[in-house]
Amino acid sequence: MADDLALDEVVRFTSDLIRLDTTNRGGGDCRERPAAEYAAERLADAGLEPVLLERTEGRTNVVARVAGTDPGADALLLHGHLDVVPAEAADWTVHPFSGEVRDGVVWGRGAVDMKNMDAMILAVVRSWARTGERPRRDVVIAFTADEEASAEDGSGFLADRHPGLFEGCTEGVSESGAFTFHDGSGRQIYPVAAGERGTGWLKLTARGRAGHGSKVNRENAVTRLAAAVTRIGDHEWPLRLTPTVSAALTELAALYGVDPDLARVDQLLEKLGPAAKLVESTVRNSANPTMLDAGYKVNVIPGEAVAYVDGRFLPGGEDEFRTTLDRLTGPDVDWEFHHREVALQAPLDTPTYARMRAAIEEFAPEGHVVPYCMSGGTDAKQFSRLGITGYGFTPLKLPEGYDYQAMFHGVDERVPVEALHFGVRVLDRFLRSA
Repeated sequence: MADDLALDEVVRFTSDLIRLDTTNRGGGDCRERPAAEYAAERLADAGLEPVLLERTEGRTNVVARVAGTDPGADALLLHGHLDVVPAEAADWTVHPFSGEVRDGVVWGRGAVDMKNMDAMILAVVRSWARTGERPRRDVVIAFTADEEASAEDGSGFLADRHPGLFEGCTEGVSESGAFTFHDGSGRQIYPVAAGERGTGWLKLTARGRAGHGSKVNRENAVTRLAAAVTRIGDHEWPLRLTPTVSAALTELAALYGVDPDLARVDQLLEKLGPAAKLVESTVRNSANPTMLDAGYKVNVIPGEAVAYVDGRFLPGGEDEFRTTLDRLTGPDVDWEFHHREVALQAPLDTPTYARMRAAIEEFAPEGHVVPYCMSGGTDAKQFSRLGITGYGFTPLKLPEGYDYQAMFHGVDERVPVEALHFGVRVLDRFLRSA
């Protein structure tokens, strides 16, 4: 089991990493190198040989390998990203890059997404070095850049240019799973991610006839774009159940003692109450208009108008997504992928999933572990190019009233110290048994 020093270190490392401002504003405006160097130094102190890799100067990734006791076993990838989304200090109770520890809570951007997991990884590996523990299988550690944008400087770069570093890896674990979900009636649910919707960020372009704003114009690019955006925003996507979501609904129905009627999913979701939040965003594709850009003067009708849409599609749902967008945009608006990444699905009948479940149950016996599919995406998409099956497993035992999902990209992001301690214990238990 992780030693007491690991519990102290995970808090200190989380705080220190938060203080290193690795804000990713998109378009290449980010510098992860200070956090990468911090992580590499602590890995080296644990006797490992981390390598620092960059596609672009300052956009630094760290990779290291921990040798397991069974050289014939497949390796496991353990990864976390170093960049964070922007934070406006004026909106926060404490400065978002202070890393302040107050009343048993670590505050700051990245406390949940995901410098907490980065700190857990460091604390566990260093504990192994002190106690002489080793995992059964090789564990490849990757701290990545650029996850909060395109991942081109991070996991995409590593998968495409340095695949040899991940030799033998067949499975990987990372963010957004194994956290406490309180349903409001005393139940504690621990969802483990075994899938991700695909990413389909779209650029829509409408073209028309430019002209004076006072004249009749039936070929107005803004009007054409607005009509398409409205159709997309109003569209009701049909229900589509993937194996992961079906399993989640079946297990939740059993937990709540209701009929697991997957032919009437909307009614089933109503019976699940607050727990429906774990699956309601992953029972269908989605497309949400997010950005508009048109015109340069109020009395000039522009010849072109552009919009952006955040689209997500289920595993197996990309063809339907494309066909539907063709229909919704219509003949006067073109669309293309601004950024696209695959949907993922991981099997549940594996020793790895069973060991994740067992690790949680050992330290949270009152909890109920269920699978779920992430509505968004992670670096697991890029690592899947190497044949690595990804799971979301960042264990945190959270108090009632703590809104975990609101912490992601939200104001006053923070994580309880006790949650970090739980995470170290569970992660250590899982990795040594995996």
